[in-house]
Amino acid sequence: MATLDLRGMGIDQSLIDILHDIIDLSDEQDKSSHQAPSRAYVRDAKAMTATPADVIEYPNAYVYIIDMPGLKKDQIKVHMEDNMLVVSGERKREREKEKEVKEGIKYIRMERRLGKYLKKFVLPENADPEKISAVYQDGVLTATVEKKKPPEPKKPKSIEVHVA
Repeated sequence: MATLDLRGMGIDQSLIDILHDIIDLSDEQDKSSHQAPSRAYVRDAKAMTATPADVIEYPNAYVYIIDMPGLKKDQIKVHMEDNMLVVSGERKREREKEKEVKEGIKYIRMERRLGKYLKKFVLPENADPEKISAVYQDGVLTATVEKKKPPEPKKPKSIEVHVA
C-alpha cells in the first residue's frame, strides 16, 4: 500500500491524527464473523506493546522500571486494579507553541513517540499491594512493590500424654 504524505498537502495535523487513528483501527479489525475489538481496546493493546519495561525481583521487593519519556509527573498515573499494578500516561503534541506561529509550520520529520503509555503487571502472590511506591526521574518511572513477610514457621506443639 502506498504512503500518502498529507502534511505536505497542508492538511491540519489534528485531522491527520484522527485519520491515523481510523486507519489503525481498520487494520486491527478481525476479518472473521466475531465483533471487532473496541477502539479503546486496540489503543490500549498498542500502548502496552509500545511501552518498554523491566521487572526485577529483589529479596524484599519487586521493582518495575518503565520508560515514559517526555511526560510530566502530573501526566502519570499508578494504581491498582484487582491484583494488577497499572501504570499509564499520555504525551500529546505541544499545540500551544504551534498556535503562536501557525503560519509557516511544516513538519519535516515526526519520530518522537506521542500517545498513550500503558503497562499492566499481575502482582505475584507474595507482593504486598498496600506497600507500593513510585519515583519518576529522567523519563523513567520506577515502581516498587514490597513483598509480604513470609509467615512464621509453625513451632512444634507438644501434646501432653495422659495415662488411662
